[in-house]
Amino acid sequence: MTDRKKTSEQPFEISLSKEEWQARLTPAQYAVLREEATERAFSNSHGTESSPLLKEERAGLYHCAGCSLPVFPSTTKFDSGTGWPSFWAPLDDSVGTRSDRRLLRRRTEVHCKRCGGHLGHVFEDGPAPSGLRYCLNGLALTFQPE
Repeated sequence: MTDRKKTSEQPFEISLSKEEWQARLTPAQYAVLREEATERAFSNSHGTESSPLLKEERAGLYHCAGCSLPVFPSTTKFDSGTGWPSFWAPLDDSVGTRSDRRLLRRRTEVHCKRCGGHLGHVFEDGPAPSGLRYCLNGLALTFQPE
C-alpha cells in the first residue's frame, strides 16, 4: 500500500510503499511530496532542509524530486513575490490537479502526474499568457540546467 490517500483514488505510474519513498527522499522532501507539507515562504525550508530554487535563474528544466519527471520549464518561471518558486505553465502532460479544502478554503493542489508527489498549488492570479500561478515547494523539485 502506498502512503498517499489520493493514490488509492487515482493510479500513478510510479507507486511505492512508505518505506520505499522514505529511502528515496530526504525527510523534508518526503514531508512535502508524500505528506503534503509546505515549506516556509522565502526560506524554502522545512525542518533543517532548504531549497535554493526560489532564486534559481538559469535556463533549464525543473523535475519532480520524487521520480525525476520534467514538470516545469524555466521559461515559465517568474517572481510572484510570494516566497515560493512560481510558474505560469507546466510542461505538457506532466502535472495533475485536484481540489484541496484543507485550509477551509478551496484551493487546487498540483501533483506530479507520474508519481502523485505533491508539488504545491495553482491559483488564478498569475501573469499572461495563462493567468495562472503555479506556486510550488522548492523541496519538491530538482533543477537541471541546459
